[in-house]
Amino acid sequence: MATAFKVLMVCMGNICRSPTAEAVLRAQLERAGLSGDVQVSSAGTHAYHLGRPADERSAVHALARGIDLSAHRARQISDADFAEMDLVLVMDWDNLALAQAACPSVHQHKVRRLMEFARRCPDTVVPDPYQGGAAGFEQVLDLVQDACEGLVAHVQRLKSNSD
Repeated sequence: MATAFKVLMVCMGNICRSPTAEAVLRAQLERAGLSGDVQVSSAGTHAYHLGRPADERSAVHALARGIDLSAHRARQISDADFAEMDLVLVMDWDNLALAQAACPSVHQHKVRRLMEFARRCPDTVVPDPYQGGAAGFEQVLDLVQDACEGLVAHVQRLKSNSD
């Protein structure tokens, strides 16, 4: 990989799932020695929470696992994201449909579900914990951590094939 591989995590409002996935992936890339090879960011399909920090419940549950979301500020996905990113990874089927509808046809191959990279969890989506309790935020972390491990392995394969 001569230039940095770019990954965008996408959920609805960019305050729960996608910032969690962004921070989890960054931490795993750091542990794998790949943080300089991959740029990670996140966005939402909707403009509900622009400029707001991560949901407090997401931040508390993530911090309990050593993942810091304090620097996050929500933003909405842009047309430029589809051109600039190598992967646009969505959390659920609704996010997938919205991202695909907004994405130019030439970049459709970049839009995928994060859970396609999961190694242990059979779940196909990362469910929205926003209306639920603590268990939902813990489930998000479990699913995201599994999928990000698979994503790191994917990046390692890409890197070894390009070296």
